[in-house]
Formats: sequence, C-alpha cells, structure tokens
Amino acid sequence: MSADEPGKIIPPRTLKGFRDLLPAAAIARERLIASAIGVYRLYGFSPIETPALEYTEILSGKGGDETDKQMYRFIDHGGRDIALRFDLTVPLARFVAQHSGVIGAPFKRYHVGSVWRGESPQRGRYREFLQCDFDTIGTESVMADIETALVIADVFAAVGVEDFTVRVNNRKVLSGLLERIGMEDNAGPVLRALDKLPKIGHDAVADQLQREAGADSAQVDRILALAATGEGTDIDALGDVVAGSVVGEEGAAELRALLDGVRTAEAPGAIVLDPSIARGLDYYTGVVFETFLDELPGIGSVMSGGRYDDLASVYTKQRLPGVGASLGVDRLLTALEELDSDERPATWALVLVTQFDGAGSLDALRVASELRRAGIGAEIYPDVRKLGPQLKYADRKGHRIAVIAGPEERARGEVQLKVLATGEAVVTPRSDLVMGVQRLLA
Repeated sequence: MSADEPGKIIPPRTLKGFRDLLPAAAIARERLIASAIGVYRLYGFSPIETPALEYTEILSGKGGDETDKQMYRFIDHGGRDIALRFDLTVPLARFVAQHSGVIGAPFKRYHVGSVWRGESPQRGRYREFLQCDFDTIGTESVMADIETALVIADVFAAVGVEDFTVRVNNRKVLSGLLERIGMEDNAGPVLRALDKLPKIGHDAVADQLQREAGADSAQVDRILALAATGEGTDIDALGDVVAGSVVGEEGAAELRALLDGVRTAEAPGAIVLDPSIARGLDYYTGVVFETFLDELPGIGSVMSGGRYDDLASVYTKQRLPGVGASLGVDRLLTALEELDSDERPATWALVLVTQFDGAGSLDALRVASELRRAGIGAEIYPDVRKLGPQLKYADRKGHRIAVIAGPEERARGEVQLKVLATGEAVVTPRSDLVMGVQRLLA
C-alpha cells in the first residue's frame, strides 16, 4: 500500500535537524525576540524583511566553501537556480545594494527570520533556526563598532542574563600577523581553522593549518601562539605582535578604541579582548564578536557578528561597509532552559474565566472583555464543567489567576479570584474586578 493510497495513515514526524515548537517554547521564543527588538529600537534600528529564497549566485561564495556545501539549493519550476538563505547578512548586502537610493546611508536595520544550513544537528543547533540580527550599513566609523558591542551587552541584560562575556577581536590583527610571517594570501583557510579551535583543539587545528593553509611548523606556532593568548589579553601586548604591519596596527588601534568606548558607556557584562576569536565566515574584515554564557560556555557563542566592509561590493560599485551581530535565538533558548528549570507558561493570557452554568455565560464574556480592555489577557473556558477540571486546565497552561463566579457569587455581586500558584482565594466586589486582578498580578 503506497503512502498516498486512500485510508493510509501517514506517520507524523519531522525531518532530522528540524523541530516543532510547542506553545511554551514558542512563547519563550517570542518573549526573547521582543526583548532583543526592544533594545534594537532604543538604538534607532528599523525593521526590514527579505525573502527566504534567493538566486544561488547571490548567496554562494559569501560564507566560504563549508557554508556553500551546507546550503539548501535546487532548481525551481521556472528552471532558476535558487537557494534558501543561510544567514540574514548576505541578503542584507543584496538588499542595501538594490535599495540604496531609497534607504540612504548610514542605514540601521534589524531583521528576525529563519535561515537554513544542512549541517549536523547538535545541542542548541538545528538545520532551520531563527536569527535576530541588527546591522549598521554605510559607515566605517569605530563608533558603529562600539555601538554594536553595547547593543549585544544590552540584549543580554534585557533578557535577564547577568553572567556573560562578549569576546572581541579584529580580523586586521590576524591579517597583520599573517603578513609578517608571509601567509597573507592564505587568510581564508587560516580563519576557518582557527574558528574550530574550541571544538577540535590545538593539535587538530595545527594539522588543518598545515594541510589546508599550507603553513609550515614555524608559521603554525606563530598563529597558534597568538590565539593562545586568550581572553583578557592586554591590548599593548597585541600591538607588539603586529608592530610593523600597517593593517595589523590599524586593527589593534580599532580594538583599543572599542574597548575604551564600552568602558566609557559602562556596558553591562564583560567585554574583553580575545585574539582566539576568528569567526569562520569569509566576509568579515574588521572587528568580530562572540558572546558566551559564563555558566554554560560549552554551548558555544549565542550572539556573534562583526564588520564586513566589502560584502556588498559584488552587487554594486558603491562602497557600503557594514557592522552588526546576530542573536542565536534557538541556541540561547536552549541555554536558558538549562539554566532555569521552572515550567514555562503555554499561554499569554494571565487569567482564566471559568464557567459553571449556562446562565453565567454572558457574564463570563463581560468579565473577560473588561480584563482585556484593561490590557490583561483573559481566556474563557469554553465548556460548562465542574470547577476541578477547569482549574486543572489553568494549571497545565500556566494561567496565574482563575476568576470564579458561580450562581452564589453572582447573586451577591462578587467574584472569587484564585491564585493558582498558591491556592489563595480572594473575594472581591464584581465592580472591583479589574483592580483586584491587577493587585494579585502585581
């Protein structure tokens, strides 16, 4: 019997690396995104949207060979070679090149959308995942770099994460070192190898540098010595490493200005220099950022980005430098779930309005409407049932208060407000319904 034969039951299942979100997880995601967007708006960023599908030529070659291999690519019904976007930055470069005459420069945007990469699934990493990006296009000012670091720090403060570290580096520093050791033409393979350092370790990276970047043992030692200086490296020591290289000294100066700027602005969390941060995508040209949760460093970077001054050059002759970062929503949610075991609500409505008899249905509608007009989410239990099943339903969904108004309460002009977490019941006049609920929620 074939799968499409009438009467055949198709097993409900999802593709490997993809997932459904149940209400509690979807609400947690919405809340996280809303917090990030709130920060973006405070800094003057505006929303845009771009299509999930792009011509393959728009996307290919922008993130490196490995990213090209991970793209979901196919020929559509019109014979066009197209692919699903693997991030939101490359489509942004196409967007600003296409619409630069309308949006002007500098241009500050944020964008929330799904992206797709055919890579091996792991903890907090899926083949379809949501990115929540912000970028500034059209300026090479270090002020934009500083602001990017500040936004990253403020996002984590906004979602209630206190112990996090933003590690910063500058691609120009590594370029300066490569120039000094005669490997400036092999920057791409070197960067991709260094990006894997936390995952595969010193020896495997050394082997990859020799195989894929053509480095000899002395060059490998110099590269890994820079990376080994690690988090909290003194900026003066870094300047000594690249002394004599114009591009390297420029990178060190930009890092110094960035670190001075975030200290002046009193950014939350820790923002530190870390020369081991490389970022594997080919398009970065300057400062790079990776953010780690101090309590769960093994989960990897949960917000990363950097400066990409040449990405739009393949779409336009106009120079459109950019800098920004991407919040890994799904990875951060995975981390937050591990750090906080409390059950998450499966509803946005804080109040459940119960029903006991048909005569109270119209009053239930009035109660819910009053609460909603006051900005309090309220759901009416749809069926007339005993109180027990209705309260069990409220517990399961995560309502905080149940409004109980049976025949006796209605006859007295009262309602009973039950706090579901504690079982406390408060009787209040029907006319004070909204204030009574507000007091309990507060």
